[in-house]
Amino acid sequence: MYSLKNFIDFHKDVMGINDVLSVRYEIARMLKKYQERTLKFNKIKEYPGKYVVGNLINSRDIIKYILNAKSDVEVYSKIINACEHPLKPREANDATFLYEKYDDLKNIPILLHYERDGGPYITSSVVIAKDPETGIQNASIHRLMMIDEKHLTIRIVPRHLYRIYKKSKDRGEDLNVAIAIGLHPIILIAAAASPPYGVDEIYVANKLSDNNIDVFYLENSELFVPTSAEIIIEGRVLKDKLANEGPFVDITGTYDIVRRQPIIEVKNVFMAETPYYHAILPAGIEHRLLMGLYREAIIWRRVSEVVPHVKAVRLTTGGCGWLHCIISIKKNNDGDPKNAILTAFSAHPSLKMVIAVDEDIDVDDPNDVEWAIATRFQADEDLIIIRNCRGSSIDPSADQHNLLTSKMGIDATIPFKKDITNFIKAKIP
Repeated sequence: MYSLKNFIDFHKDVMGINDVLSVRYEIARMLKKYQERTLKFNKIKEYPGKYVVGNLINSRDIIKYILNAKSDVEVYSKIINACEHPLKPREANDATFLYEKYDDLKNIPILLHYERDGGPYITSSVVIAKDPETGIQNASIHRLMMIDEKHLTIRIVPRHLYRIYKKSKDRGEDLNVAIAIGLHPIILIAAAASPPYGVDEIYVANKLSDNNIDVFYLENSELFVPTSAEIIIEGRVLKDKLANEGPFVDITGTYDIVRRQPIIEVKNVFMAETPYYHAILPAGIEHRLLMGLYREAIIWRRVSEVVPHVKAVRLTTGGCGWLHCIISIKKNNDGDPKNAILTAFSAHPSLKMVIAVDEDIDVDDPNDVEWAIATRFQADEDLIIIRNCRGSSIDPSADQHNLLTSKMGIDATIPFKKDITNFIKAKIP
């Protein structure tokens, strides 16, 4: 069985933190300080006997390890294949989280991360809900702000969960949800993907894991949840009640705007014995990698359809893992890079800058990319500017309410009309 505890036990690079730390800022401070290490906090000041873990998905090598892949392209291929060929998980009669049961949030070590946060936030929560018409489940990651011990506000962007919530609201019904916390990273990778509506992301996780995800049926909610979850919160999204959500530090490292968002009323809380609570640091490496991985896969897939070969796709660290993209391609003519740039904008509408480079450029080296721009780019020929396009709600420089932004594409590839030998880096034999 794929579980968080098994992942932590077999992970070779876990740093145990034995200092007594508070859920108010102190744990978040350590998560930020050691972002490239998986951390396990063994002594939580306000919650003795509970554990907090974080920075699980802290590098691309870890993603390859989790998915048993040797390259970025194999990672992308596996994710897309799992979304297109999901596998129904087995139903089990027992579950890890059934050890304890409560009726509120008092026993969950929910963190307060940054100084202006609207409240403590659950950041690794996979919210599971069912379409009231088709009965098909959806599982997706959403941030949850704690209002009090019985209520949370949930940020729902206009995607699949919003569609389900809207259907329930139009029927005059509250929406039953199950919130899973403390999951194996392979489930988080699946839940962060966006397969077509009607594809259950738990099925996607089961495919990625080679049929190693089991589910348990919650009778009260009428939902199937992963048996290996450390914590399950049962509740309902209220059809007619909203509250302010935020401020919250999003992937950009800046505060997202405060919005009126739906309220979740908590009914039951189930917990494993000595539960592990997974905290994703907002704007940290784990946040960026999880949020951007599927988008990279889609960009790779779509761009591969219009140019001969795509070596690499990277949503850059400086671009918040979301807004800027570098694509390494092998081109057949001087029009290929511009086609790649425009296709990338279409594949991931939140992008505001795309740089196309040749295969000899390292997409993970900002200096190498800048060198390509310096030596292979001419602004009057190789610059694309598109005004008033759909952008991202998390970009503070954009029109965040109307989702409008301007976009820039840079063709930093070697022009065919010039002698290629003038563009190759000199080597010492």
